[in-house]
Amino acid sequence: MRPFYHHGLGNVLQPKAKLRHSGKNHCSVTFERLPDSAFESEGGWILRWFFALSLLAFVGVAGAADLLLIPENNPDPVYPRALAKAGVMGDVRVRFTANANGSVSKISILESKHPDFSEAATDALQQWRFRPWTVEASQPAELEVTLPMVFRLDLDSPIHANQWLRKVRCIDLHQYAIRGPASSWVDLPVFHYTRAYLSSVVYTAQLSDERRLSLIAKLNERVPDIINRCGHSPNSRYMSLLPEEIRQLL
Repeated sequence: MRPFYHHGLGNVLQPKAKLRHSGKNHCSVTFERLPDSAFESEGGWILRWFFALSLLAFVGVAGAADLLLIPENNPDPVYPRALAKAGVMGDVRVRFTANANGSVSKISILESKHPDFSEAATDALQQWRFRPWTVEASQPAELEVTLPMVFRLDLDSPIHANQWLRKVRCIDLHQYAIRGPASSWVDLPVFHYTRAYLSSVVYTAQLSDERRLSLIAKLNERVPDIINRCGHSPNSRYMSLLPEEIRQLL
């Protein structure tokens, strides 16, 4: 697992709300989120944000025409490291204008769980570019888009990740950990997947957010001790060194 967030674009949302025609050369559309089960992720720390490749644009009253908004450079927003380590998740609802020359402008944050999520979403959107289109009767000069960017920890791990975590051996964990400085241990895959497991839908539905974040904080505090104890007891299992409250959930 790479120590950076990665996400691919390519999942399609259909606009469920009607596209509003608010002037001769301007339209807007709002997208709704698909359920998490509709997506698959691979590699790295995953954050999930949603975007549509196809828009149905209603222009005027004479009829409708298809306007295809095609991404050409759409980098992923970066999951803020401090929030990921703390187990903080959340949504950002953004609005921006896609212009006929392919640029993006008028970015605004409509809702956000945390200012750092807002900043990450804005930084990514400022770099987005689309394939330019010709302005004509059926294709407006501007298209206003509203969409959610969803930051979650559990989207790159299966709901049964605990079965893998139970098998992790101390000898393997310690040998992997000592390749880097102690300050980087908390970001090792095994700890990320433990945080992700505690943030899965199973536990977000059963635990209060305060309780879940408290467990993750205890895990993070225990990391140096776990690595050091693994060095002294290479035949132990990672799971046996976790705080009792977390071990019971695995």
